[in-house]
Amino acid sequence: MLRTAGFFLTLLLVTLAACGKPPFELDDITGVNYGHDFALTDHNGKPRTLADFRGKAVALYFGYVHCPDYCPTTLADLALTARLLGPDASHFQVLFVTVDPERDTPAVLSKFVPSFNPSFLGLYGDAAATARTAKEFKTVYQKYPMPNNDYTVDHSVGTFIFGPDGQLRLFAQYGAQPQAIAHDVKLLLHATGSTN
Repeated sequence: MLRTAGFFLTLLLVTLAACGKPPFELDDITGVNYGHDFALTDHNGKPRTLADFRGKAVALYFGYVHCPDYCPTTLADLALTARLLGPDASHFQVLFVTVDPERDTPAVLSKFVPSFNPSFLGLYGDAAATARTAKEFKTVYQKYPMPNNDYTVDHSVGTFIFGPDGQLRLFAQYGAQPQAIAHDVKLLLHATGSTN
């Protein structure tokens, strides 16, 4: 009797564990107390907040157009992620938030960001809106002067991923494989039935 009860208790615990959190490959940051929203403008001139993308998984990345390495690499990886998603790509939105609004005008963003995937959007704000958004996402950036009146911008790297319900769920470290991102985005989309 006790042996049978123990067996069913073990079976129940295994079943409950299987019904727990999805097996994400990226960092699960569900429930963090930051990254709730933003108020910026897209490269087409349309004001945007997170609510505009409800029903989609959103990948949000902070960077700048003149970045020589991290930013183009990350956008290329996210473009491959979109291809790997297949039909689910229509429920996946990439947002590139510039930390260099001085140079990254709407015209510049509109050429750079969609060159990786036509659905990708560049977002910008004035200096205050940029700082406010970066602070909300615990992202840091700093301008450093270079010769010939030029400058570079050091910034945090990594991609924030929201579920279709608008909740921040995952963080993809720089260099995360597109296959892993696509895997987790599919989990988010199908867990909520967003692709139905």
